Order: sequence, then structure tokens, then C-alpha cells
Amino acid sequence: MIGDIIDWSIIGPALAAGFLVLSTHVPLGQEVLKRGIIFIDLAIAQIAGLGVIAAHGLDWEQDGFEVQIAAVSAALVAAAILNWTEKRWPQTQEALIGIFFILAATGGILLLANNPHGSEHLKELLVGQILWSTWTSLAPIAALYAALLAVWFLWRERIGALGFYVSFAIAVTASVQIVGIYLVFASLIIPAVATARLRRGNRLFVSYVIGAVGFLAGIILSLVFDLPTGAVVVWSMAAVALLAGFTLSEKREGIH
Repeated sequence: MIGDIIDWSIIGPALAAGFLVLSTHVPLGQEVLKRGIIFIDLAIAQIAGLGVIAAHGLDWEQDGFEVQIAAVSAALVAAAILNWTEKRWPQTQEALIGIFFILAATGGILLLANNPHGSEHLKELLVGQILWSTWTSLAPIAALYAALLAVWFLWRERIGALGFYVSFAIAVTASVQIVGIYLVFASLIIPAVATARLRRGNRLFVSYVIGAVGFLAGIILSLVFDLPTGAVVVWSMAAVALLAGFTLSEKREGIH
């Protein structure tokens, strides 16, 4: 029976983790799409992951404060550099972001080359451990995201490009450690693309709904069929976004 497989003591915190990620990633994803720097999330997430890998290489405690400092420091340095390159070489910004991503990805492989648990660490960074989320572990992330959302919605026009990159780096650093790089990218880009032609107010709401339904369906399906949760959520979110995109297109055509 499905009811016997689904344990809401596990699903509850996992869903909360997904919704927390969406809270910041949906508006940031729309800004990423607007700026045309689609792969910045992969680059920043991978660089934050490189900071985590480096911290593990120094035998720092996995859930310790030092690891968080290493991850956010790496992401902030990358954000500062990307802000500078955007001003100096705006026409090649997307290509530079791609270079950052591949350097961080291969750098992580090199750092883990002699680690017997290297493949396990890489898998955790890519697909995350959302089912291991707990209410206690999510509390500081909720407080951090509340502050980021306040800054974004109240002072977005004032913080400029540097403020965007810093906010982005902090949000992604927190999320990549609970949902993984693949879900970070999916949460940022899939809802934003599906709702690209909607008005701002409606677009934000519909994007949140697409992401939330994708997380809910993906988590439940992964438990029912015993599949990797992060990967299933990505596919579920894409399917929900595709359905929403077709529905919105038909409504627009009906209006015209």
C-alpha cells in the first residue's frame, strides 16, 4: 500500500526544505532569466560545493560552522568576480560563467581523486540529501532566507548588480547543501521559463505553484518507486512546468 510507504515524518521536513529553496530561487531565477545568465546557478552552486569539498579535505566536521564559512566564502568570491566581469566584459559573461562552472566541477574531482568516499561526496552535492532534512536543520536556513527575501523585495532596485550576485551566492550556498546542484538549477530555471510570458504578479504566484507541485509529486513518487529523490523531483517539476506552459498558452490563444 502507498500509505504504508509514505512517511509524513520524512516527507514533511523534505517538503519544507523544497519550499524554502523555492522561496528565494523563484524570484532569483526570474532575475537570472532576465539578465540572460542562465548557468550562473550551476557555476555558483558548483563553486560553493568546491568550498565544501575543500573543507572535507581538511577534515572539518561535515555539519560544522567551518564548512559553512568555506562554502559561502567560495561563493561570495565567485560572486564578486562575476560582478566585476559583468561590468568589464558583459558580452562574454555567459561564457565566463561556463568556464567558472567547469573549473569548479573539475576542481572538485581533483580534490576528491584520492578520497575513498569521493564518489559518494560528489553524488551528495549533485542530487542532495533532501530526505535527510529535519525541522531543526531547516530553522537557520528559514531565518537566512527570510532576511534575503526582505532585502530582495524591499530594496532590489537599490542593491544593484553586486547585491544581486551576493544574494544569489548566499541563497545557493545554503540550498545546494540540502537539495543538491541539480535541484538548485531546476528550482531557479524551470518555473521561470514556464511562466516567462506572464505578468510579474501572476508570474511569481504561478512559478511558486509549479515548483511546489513538482517537489510534492517528486518526493512522493521517489518514495513509492524507491528512486533518487532529487532526480525524480527534477523530472516532476519539468512535467508540471510543461503542463502549465501548454495550459497558459491555450488560455492566451483563447483570449486572442
